[in-house]
This record gives sequence, C-alpha cells and structure tokens, in this order.
Amino acid sequence: MVIFMTQALTKPVTYEEFIEWYPENSLSRYKLHKGLIAQMPPPTGKHEEVVGFLALHIAFQLLQVGLPYVFPKQHL
Repeated sequence: MVIFMTQALTKPVTYEEFIEWYPENSLSRYKLHKGLIAQMPPPTGKHEEVVGFLALHIAFQLLQVGLPYVFPKQHL
C-alpha cells in the first residue's frame, strides 16, 4: 500500500497584507520572504554588537543636536 502525502498550496502574502497582519505589540519580529511570513530569531553575536554600536552612536548624535528621540530596546 502506497500513501501519498500532499501539502496544501498557500497563497503568497502581499506586502500590504503583511503590513495589515503584522502584530502591533508583538515582542517577536517577522519578515516577509518570497510571499511567506517567517518569524525571525532575536539578534545574537556579531549582529547584536553592530546593532548596539549603531544605536549608541545615533543616540549620541541625537543628544548633541538636542533632538528628543529614543530607541526602545524591542525596536532595534
């Protein structure tokens, strides 16, 4: 006996649908890749170092010119 398993085809998600779907207060991050929504892992290692470096230097520049902007940790 042979059993064939099939997977239902999913309709690719458009950018507009992705933006509408995106959870507003989610701690998780998502990306749209080739029409599919994928959850992204938190940044680690070298990527986290780069993000920290950029956030520090941008924040320093904002302080120097007196602009009242901040970077919430979950949005970096």
